[in-house]
Amino acid sequence: MNVLIIEDEQHAAQRLINLLSETGRDIKVLDTLDSIESSIKWLQENSNPDLIFLDIQLADGLSFAIFDQVEVKSPVIFATAYDEYAIKSFELNSIDYLLKPIKLERLQASLDKFEKLRPTSTPDQISQQLQNMILDYHEKNKSYRSRFLVNKADSMIPISAEDIAYLYTEDKVVFLITRDNRRYMLNYSLDQLEKQLNPVNFFRVNRQFIVAMRSIHKIHNYFNYKLKVELNPASEQEVIVSRQKVAEFKEWLDH
Repeated sequence: MNVLIIEDEQHAAQRLINLLSETGRDIKVLDTLDSIESSIKWLQENSNPDLIFLDIQLADGLSFAIFDQVEVKSPVIFATAYDEYAIKSFELNSIDYLLKPIKLERLQASLDKFEKLRPTSTPDQISQQLQNMILDYHEKNKSYRSRFLVNKADSMIPISAEDIAYLYTEDKVVFLITRDNRRYMLNYSLDQLEKQLNPVNFFRVNRQFIVAMRSIHKIHNYFNYKLKVELNPASEQEVIVSRQKVAEFKEWLDH
């Protein structure tokens, strides 16, 4: 089995090499690389290895950048210090992942998994899985707006996203209401704001309102299987969760 190791910490790379030699398998380490740049060059100039051990965080950035420059059709086992929750997408779309410091028994289990899946995975399937993993990772880890700069008379003030109670549109103008019931006009549409605000904390209940979790005071059943939301501070308009969003809204509240 020919393997490539991409790891920027020399002691970690050497530890992995030592552990591979202890597995009792016929494994040849083709090379050890420590950067995105050197990895791209190597993969462009050499045949695909049987397996790649890839650290996520390299000295010159996230190793995902490698896949933007070269099509990788080799199975990948990620070696990372990231916690288990943060890398669920790797578990789904790669062969496996190893948490540092790597243990021999865990490495053996990953190699067993690789050998079991190897006959059923084509290079094109592997490439697609890696692309899915990258998209999933970026979606889960993209940054959201932490503050907004709003106009107040002849000055401007920053409003933290944590201080937003809700946002709503009225006569095609969008307003931001703070937790202490101050109102400001924003030069964004609700569609734009929905993408900029963290969905863990904010929910688009209908076409007129985006509400913050902490601003919800009470929820009432409403006719035609809708829900009516009481906000704090109170809204002059009724806030109704559209029927199509009730299930998603409840799941968001109960997450």
